[in-house]
Amino acid sequence: MNRRVLNCGYVPLVDSAPLIIAHELGFAAEEGLELNLMRQPSWSALRDMLGLGHLDAAQMLSPLPVAMTMGLGGLSAQIDTLMGLSANGTVFGVSKQLSHTLAPIEFGDPKSLLTQLEARGPRTLRVGVPFPFSMHRLLLSYWTASAPNLVVESVTVPPPRMAEAVAEGHVDAFWVGEPWGSDIVSRGVGDIAMAGSHVWGFAPEKVLAARHDWTENNPETAQKLMRAIYQASRWLDLEQNKPLAVEILGRSEHLNLAHEVIEPAVTGMLTLSAGAAPTHVSQFLMFHDHAVSFPWRSQAAWIAKQLGADAAGIALAMTCCRTDLYRKYLGPIGADLPGASEKVEGAMNEMTAVASVRGQMILAPDAFFDGNTFDFSADRAE
Repeated sequence: MNRRVLNCGYVPLVDSAPLIIAHELGFAAEEGLELNLMRQPSWSALRDMLGLGHLDAAQMLSPLPVAMTMGLGGLSAQIDTLMGLSANGTVFGVSKQLSHTLAPIEFGDPKSLLTQLEARGPRTLRVGVPFPFSMHRLLLSYWTASAPNLVVESVTVPPPRMAEAVAEGHVDAFWVGEPWGSDIVSRGVGDIAMAGSHVWGFAPEKVLAARHDWTENNPETAQKLMRAIYQASRWLDLEQNKPLAVEILGRSEHLNLAHEVIEPAVTGMLTLSAGAAPTHVSQFLMFHDHAVSFPWRSQAAWIAKQLGADAAGIALAMTCCRTDLYRKYLGPIGADLPGASEKVEGAMNEMTAVASVRGQMILAPDAFFDGNTFDFSADRAE
């Protein structure tokens, strides 16, 4: 059978797994597609490749389709978020040099950590983030906004180079996706202090993105791609498949890293400091469970709000999330569909059953560290 070849971009992170697994285990082939996985050196390179039409689809930082559609950050293009690829999966940590100046802090306590960092005085805290329009940077800004005396400078560092930036003293701290936080720990140059989920319990991290014109001109191919990724994501969240997932991701043509560096993200067992016993982090990285793949319009609204958008900008951002295509293309293959395409973000402190087509949808805790919530409808109506 002739397969349609799709050029799909990715940055070598564990949360590129749905694309890699769809290719390696034949989920794409079953849909008549061949995914030409094109590894990108940075998020700016991936953004430009997709925006200029050199890629058909891509793994993307969740804020990037919103930023590009709003005309922020240089290259403007109307970008669709077809579905979510992952939730959470990032870590915040500090260099060994900075760690030695701080009192011991319980892992995952963002308020105490913030108090300590603020107590350092007027010295600027340089934090490495992978891209200005990333969930890492938005969570950093949201978290540190409650410490007005803390001066923070975000420094853009491609994820594979984060360890060098920490080791060479270019940054004091880092917020990065796995496996690059574990890479920093394994090199003995930094310690992990918290996961991104400690700031927002269920943050959309990576999405499957495509140019709007491509989506509209290739509906059948978009449908096949989304179905393949959906099946791969479901496979990834099954416990018995995690060892094989680690083996596949570690291959030279994908992440090209040792299994012990990749495994923490897949299992949620993070080593926080060199030589320490692993610590289990609940909900560390998810690909499918709890409606990870549904492109919630309210999450796009939160992103737009953090980027400084007004009501019109928030409304525009919400159009990026193609809930219509998700419902049309994935409902027939068994995807449970929520009764609404928006929700109040940060309102759930425990597992919560919500109205859905199949009546089986349970959403995971999504609380913000400060106890606040975000009502998309209130902000859109300003």
